[in-house]
Amino acid sequence: MTFDELLNIVDSANSPGLCVDSRLVKPGNIFVAVPGTSYDGHNFIDKAIEKGAKYIVCQRPVRCENAEVIIVDDSAKAAGLLAQAFYGRPASKLINLAVTGTNGKTTIAFLVRSIIQSAGQKCGLIGTVVYDSVMNCIEAPLTTPDYLTIADMTAQMVKAGAKYMAVEASSHSLAQSRLAGVNFRAAAFTNLTGDHLDYHKTKQEYLAAKLRLFESLSADATAVLNKESPEAEQIAARTKAKILWYAVDVPADITAHVESMDIAGTTFVLEYAGKKKKVKIHLSGRYNVSNSLAAAGLCLAAGLDLETITAGLSSLKAIPGRLEKIEWNGNFTVIVDFAHTDDALKNVLSTLRPLCKGRLIIVFGCGGDRDRTKRPRMAKVTEQLADFIVVTSDNPRTEKPEDIIKEVAAGFSNPSSSRIIFEPDRAKAIEIAVKKAVKDDIVLIAGKGHEAYQIIGKQKFDFSDKAVALECLGKRK
Repeated sequence: MTFDELLNIVDSANSPGLCVDSRLVKPGNIFVAVPGTSYDGHNFIDKAIEKGAKYIVCQRPVRCENAEVIIVDDSAKAAGLLAQAFYGRPASKLINLAVTGTNGKTTIAFLVRSIIQSAGQKCGLIGTVVYDSVMNCIEAPLTTPDYLTIADMTAQMVKAGAKYMAVEASSHSLAQSRLAGVNFRAAAFTNLTGDHLDYHKTKQEYLAAKLRLFESLSADATAVLNKESPEAEQIAARTKAKILWYAVDVPADITAHVESMDIAGTTFVLEYAGKKKKVKIHLSGRYNVSNSLAAAGLCLAAGLDLETITAGLSSLKAIPGRLEKIEWNGNFTVIVDFAHTDDALKNVLSTLRPLCKGRLIIVFGCGGDRDRTKRPRMAKVTEQLADFIVVTSDNPRTEKPEDIIKEVAAGFSNPSSSRIIFEPDRAKAIEIAVKKAVKDDIVLIAGKGHEAYQIIGKQKFDFSDKAVALECLGKRK
């Protein structure tokens, strides 16, 4: 049997079930053996057959008498195609818009959804904060979910009457072909900075994962590329899609010129195809102007007009955990942000620095079992841009918080400075920063943003930066 013949069977009225987890196999199912980072599905083929799998899709020859074996070049890609076929190819009924890059994905996805809603249309969203199928909205365990979840979510979107879907495409999901079977009308690229090198090993491998999204675009699709990112030229050279360049204060297809900025938002002039529109967004920072241009580019590629786009950009009030200001009646400001790379920290601190009339205080840590190379770089950025620094835990996972902090401290020119405190307990670290703050100060709690948990060892514990900060502010009152 060929893979195309199997796809036809899955498309039929009596489609067999589909599994990538051998423990869930039922008699008659298709089992797709997908290689993973921790486990390889090929090692569980016998188990799947024992449980009654009728078809085995895999990347290498296997001996099998009780099931039909279909060999493919990429079983992860095959799983995505089969999942979409199993659910009736729902993604083909949507205008799919993707964004990838180290920073800005969540903000751009939320802006895209806001623009589409301004057009009076429904838009599903799959990303770091939530999976929103329009029918159902749940907290996201991963930025980009597995094949079956994506297929199920897109089916729900179609059923709910959505016409569009915005997707954050993580480098892990692209490397693992999780978005196979979803054709994108447009895809945006933000930037590429040091992150995820624990998984991709080198920056070139990291870029190669991002490239897969743009290499998959058809000739009538659009690649929305950041002209200010050096890697964007490599992407432009490797895609068949039309190119739409964006940049802030730099000549491009879509440009912006910032007029004013404060803690409440930014006003800029958006320029495209000879037209100019003044836009007021409820987001601060030059990088958020860049994010707005990327969202505008995706929506222009989807056929939306400039009037609708500017209205949608202006109507979004806030994004969970992205420069999110904590509401309280005091005389200093507390902000929670997801920044967890040196580049993201630099963007946020550079935005807040000129807006801060007092001192800029930061609480930050680095996640365990993740890219270690960024730890000293993050320290260096905070030492340059913040007045007072509290280094703490993020999600230490299986590493000792003290060991992570030691690697962070190596990036400070003077780790014994009186303006740097090391406190492994994140709740205590936040309390120190809040107690330290006085009139006109800004306290930035960075790293976890919207996350409502702390991973210690292999366990998840309830923990919200926002909730802890509010508790500390309550004590100050």
